[in-house]
Amino acid sequence: MLETSARLLKLLSLLQSPRDWSGTALAEELGVGVRTVRRDVDKLRNLGYPVDAVPGVAGYRLGAGAALPPLLLDDEEAVAVAIGLRAAATGSVAGIEESSVRALTKLEQVLPSRLRHRVRLLQSVAVAPSVGAAVSPEVVMAVATAARDHQRLRFDYRSHDGTSTVRTTEPHRLVHTGRRWYLVAWDLDRDDWRTFRLDRLEPRIPTGPRFTPRDAPELDRTMQGVASGGYRYQAEFVIQAPAEQIADRIPSTVGAVESIDDSSCLLKVGSNSLDDLLMHTGSLGYDFTILEPSELIERSHLLAARLTAATVRPA
Repeated sequence: MLETSARLLKLLSLLQSPRDWSGTALAEELGVGVRTVRRDVDKLRNLGYPVDAVPGVAGYRLGAGAALPPLLLDDEEAVAVAIGLRAAATGSVAGIEESSVRALTKLEQVLPSRLRHRVRLLQSVAVAPSVGAAVSPEVVMAVATAARDHQRLRFDYRSHDGTSTVRTTEPHRLVHTGRRWYLVAWDLDRDDWRTFRLDRLEPRIPTGPRFTPRDAPELDRTMQGVASGGYRYQAEFVIQAPAEQIADRIPSTVGAVESIDDSSCLLKVGSNSLDDLLMHTGSLGYDFTILEPSELIERSHLLAARLTAATVRPA
């Protein structure tokens, strides 16, 4: 049986998980009786922790208090939080870089020595600053809240060429690729799933009425939208190579690879430059055929002529 002080810490750790606990379940986790659980809950309340009673299940949950209670993290959780703060300091979300560094410093100060050493090893790992456009935390929170509460979201959206439109959506989820943030949503005007870049999005508050969530697309389809969405050109190539070989060289955030047969695959990719599409696909080292767009086929003829001319030496 745990000693009283250790049991109280264990009880607080359990209550911090996002669920309601019955007295019986807590008693089984702590190895004590239900009466002891009730006494321990009263002790936590006397210490200032807002432990709420859950009606109907004779249970408990940790309520929202005036002060943030201390977080109880195991070793793996503490290291995971440190890694997340380290990544947040690179600036993918605008305005939280300094806050992330301060939080990481505070975390290091309260960690036991064995974990402090592991976390400080992260300082020797160079994390490249985010090269994608930063998005404000207010936009992230507004979109995430609408998706969580199943509320329609209207927003002004700026396309790659600067054109602004008003979109009405049923937001489903956020996707972070490590470079950019995206919203996956059902576009009511286009009657289809769409992927939107958050750095081009300005929510209109308040949000709209609640909606019943639809069956969402699988993650691989979502990543296809991330790979091609938001770019001026969307291209398709047939590559004369097995899909697994190309997939190993094309991140899911850059292109989507579909198998055709054992020796060929379909590559769907987006870019703002026709030349980039040709050069990157050509650098894979396999024969390929351009399916679309037509501008890319015309550009390939021009580029081929230019490259051929560059190999001719003057007399």
